[in-house]
Amino acid sequence: MSASRDSLVLGRVIGDVVDQFSPAVALRVSYNGRRILNGADLRPSAVSARPRVEVGGTDLRQSYTLVMVDPDAPNPSNPTLREYLHWLVTDIPGTTDVNYGREILCYESPRPPAGIHRVVFVLFQQMARGAVDRPPLLRHNFCTRNFALDHDLGAPVATAFFTCQPEGGTGGRRHVIRP
Repeated sequence: MSASRDSLVLGRVIGDVVDQFSPAVALRVSYNGRRILNGADLRPSAVSARPRVEVGGTDLRQSYTLVMVDPDAPNPSNPTLREYLHWLVTDIPGTTDVNYGREILCYESPRPPAGIHRVVFVLFQQMARGAVDRPPLLRHNFCTRNFALDHDLGAPVATAFFTCQPEGGTGGRRHVIRP
């Protein structure tokens, strides 16, 4: 098992958000020019602007959908709004970045009220362009698994995550994960 996959298991991304899958495409997420590593701890001020998200692949004709969720909303010990949908971009051509896709739901920066939250990016390969054509009715209680089923997206092809807590916050659940 790779270090990246280990971090997804240790961070409970695999289990809480997605099932086991085989990564097939590179996914690079960076804020303010700084690439995030799985499990990195970022503060709300560092993630206020939408990130640069680069999608790998080998074919510009292949399309991808990206979801960004917080499975710990509003509080990791009582996640009654699990999963909170922060961003949804579809029809992203392979070998490009999200700027070439279609933003279905605009980026909302994570601002956790309490505790350490995981913020998860999940990338799906679409069977056809236009597979996702309208946003969900609500951002809260989104389910990545059901979304994938409803839109025939199959298993994820890549994921990435970071943790985020209030600006002055300390303590709580912490996974120090190194590649």
